Amino acid sequence: MPTFERQHQVTEEQAGQRLDQLLASIWSDFSRNRLAQWVKSGDITLNERVVKPRQAVSLGDCVALQATLSPHSETLQAEDIELDVLYADEAAFVINKPAHLVVHPGSGNPDGTLANALLHLDPALEALPRAGLVHRLDKDTTGCLMVARTHQAHTRLVALLKDREIKRRYVALVWGRVLSGGTINEPMGRHPTDRRKQVVRRDGRPAITHYRLNQHLAGATLLDVELETGRTHQIRVHMAHVGYPIIGDPVYGRRGSPGGLTEAQRAAWQQFPRQALHASQLVCPHPIDEGKEIAASAPIPDDLQALMRALSPEPSND
Repeated sequence: MPTFERQHQVTEEQAGQRLDQLLASIWSDFSRNRLAQWVKSGDITLNERVVKPRQAVSLGDCVALQATLSPHSETLQAEDIELDVLYADEAAFVINKPAHLVVHPGSGNPDGTLANALLHLDPALEALPRAGLVHRLDKDTTGCLMVARTHQAHTRLVALLKDREIKRRYVALVWGRVLSGGTINEPMGRHPTDRRKQVVRRDGRPAITHYRLNQHLAGATLLDVELETGRTHQIRVHMAHVGYPIIGDPVYGRRGSPGGLTEAQRAAWQQFPRQALHASQLVCPHPIDEGKEIAASAPIPDDLQALMRALSPEPSND
């Protein structure tokens, strides 16, 4: 079973946070429950002392992890769920995640998740955190998702993600006519009262989203988006913040469509069952073979293509 050893020195920005909050941000590849268990068991220490998860941290404090990662509990079972594998070698998979598939079990989703499917695809993933998942996509966001297959690859890919060396590109269909590309550099954090939502807030964590114009549609714009950071719901929150919410977003989107749509276009929007966001490309250095690259592309799914066709402007008779 793999042993994990990590250290982190608390920065000025992080000083004053509770230890459990800090851990969830710096070592997000592990679940909050697992991190809390390690704190209580003494596998995670603060300045070489065993402390409680709610202990506040100070500038310069040393957080250390030394733990043996046991296989997933019996509650996470392999399930024969079909997966579209875009890339595979001895170190990693890139999966094309479909819509409506939750990435990892949680409240209300004890099984039938991508993690369950991954254990069926490769039983060795049982010994890795989150069944090898390096990052996440929301339930109704489709596209490229990286999965490590070994402890060494997982450690390296997590580091590459933290260092912003994993390039993640998306296509997003937003309401409104975006005139040009740009960059949104706005910190994000949890909503002060609704813990399920994220918001732009001055005391949040740095969040940077780049976008450029792809195509104008009826009442909408197709954008190419690239993440520099990877906060929860980042693209959805940032685009809504600048006035161009993602079509179909049930949390951050607008309730109605803009004016000027035909009845058929309005019906297509109303029938679209999710946010119109797709992780189209993933590129990163190979975690094991120096000089090699992992690159994968996921085609735009049929439901999003159909919505784009429905919103295409009628050809001019001129």
